[in-house]
Amino acid sequence: MADERPSQGAHEVVSFEGEELILVDPQDHEIGYRSKAQCHDGDGVLHRAFSLFVFDLRGRVLLQQRSAQKRLWPLYWSNSCCSHPRRGESADDAAHRRLYQELRLRADLKFLYKFTYQAVYENLGAEHELCWVYAGTTGDEVRANENEVADWRFVTPSALDAELRATPERFTPWFKLEWNRIRKDFLKEGSKEPAWASR
Repeated sequence: MADERPSQGAHEVVSFEGEELILVDPQDHEIGYRSKAQCHDGDGVLHRAFSLFVFDLRGRVLLQQRSAQKRLWPLYWSNSCCSHPRRGESADDAAHRRLYQELRLRADLKFLYKFTYQAVYENLGAEHELCWVYAGTTGDEVRANENEVADWRFVTPSALDAELRATPERFTPWFKLEWNRIRKDFLKEGSKEPAWASR
């Protein structure tokens, strides 16, 4: 598979199959590196990743629809942004980098928790990730990178809950796991502010 290197401009390429991701053990210790393509082959190889949940000033969460060009779960709806730290890059730095590259957003991101999951997509590969989950708020205007994002929208937490009950098949597997945990432990119904706001 050809190695696509990032380019600059309105349609900046920010993800390519040859970029080296960080392999980890179940305790999140680094144990090596492998290309993005290899990490997602077969049943997947455990690697470090991150997922971001960005809210606007009205308390609505930003969802994105994954590009049709994605190898795994194309055109599925998912959380605001998700990707991987590259070799030599911290999860915190990678989260801020990718949020800006995909959506031109800056946010005060707070780390919430880590978890491991594995999910296979048809016969095209799999995710097997130890994922760092963050949440934060922005007042910036979304300007999506069309190479990564097919569509995006802000939705209230209660409306999202209803969508997930009605059409769970439209959403990525990691997003559903993460949103359940966020609703249970960090964004409880009736709370005046999310748990991370005071951190």
